[in-house]
Amino acid sequence: MNQIRISREVATALREKQPVVALESTITSSLGLPAPYNRECYDRVETAIRAEGAIPAVTGILDGSLIAGAEPGDMERLLTATRKVAERDLPVALAQCAPTAVTTVSASVAIAARVGIRVFATGGIGGVHRGAAETFDISSDLGAIARHPVLVVSAGAKAFLDLAKTLEYLETLSVPVIGYETEEFPAFWSRTSGLKVPARLDSPRDIAVAAHAATISGWGGGMLIANPIPFADEIPKSEIDAAIVKGLAAAAASGATGPAVTPRILAAIAAATESRSIPANLALAESNAHLAAKIAAALLS
Repeated sequence: MNQIRISREVATALREKQPVVALESTITSSLGLPAPYNRECYDRVETAIRAEGAIPAVTGILDGSLIAGAEPGDMERLLTATRKVAERDLPVALAQCAPTAVTTVSASVAIAARVGIRVFATGGIGGVHRGAAETFDISSDLGAIARHPVLVVSAGAKAFLDLAKTLEYLETLSVPVIGYETEEFPAFWSRTSGLKVPARLDSPRDIAVAAHAATISGWGGGMLIANPIPFADEIPKSEIDAAIVKGLAAAAASGATGPAVTPRILAAIAAATESRSIPANLALAESNAHLAAKIAAALLS
């Protein structure tokens, strides 16, 4: 049993020092976005990365092996996967020789680090959930970013989380948080959250320089690059906040806990916004992919 399988294209790119961007597979499965939007998301993200001269490397589990990069036929299987794994779940999934599983941010970052991919793009990371003082519900994404030397490009954290506590927890973990062309931490569907980022950088080259400096300084973990959703695609904060209230109430009423909470909230928010949250999600994922590819190229220049 091969424990890790790197696609031919990705292996060639890494060997020849071409830019590569890792991707999660949860967002492009039916567990992340409903069909056919999940397929559209992958197509747009892949196209964005290739347009910037980089190679996409989707992560996941197929036939009991971790994968970095898709071979023909792989995406069709991942798009319809029904099992989702975080980093903590990888050992058991491999031991069980799981036929198909999609990876969250934490698992994808771990796989990227394992094969030597320095940049990862996603929509939004997980974080500290509201009410975490009682539930201790804190996404493993944050710990994964702190442990693995991968630059994570996202539109901040998902807006229904406690964003202030998420930033505080990232500070506790010593994770550098950089706003790309912004001094404010983005709130996923909205460009603003009212929270300042610790640092702002305005070019992929500057971000690459910061990443090299982090290595020199002895930092062995990753960095979070917060890239706001494009102006034309954002949902105003006042509008999305009202939808989030409905989403949180729906999740609580369903009795969902742990990993089941986020899908419940996202579905309720989509309903409350008459599905406007879905095109916004696609747009921010595509924007993050463009930026991630530019950073990956800058790291090699």
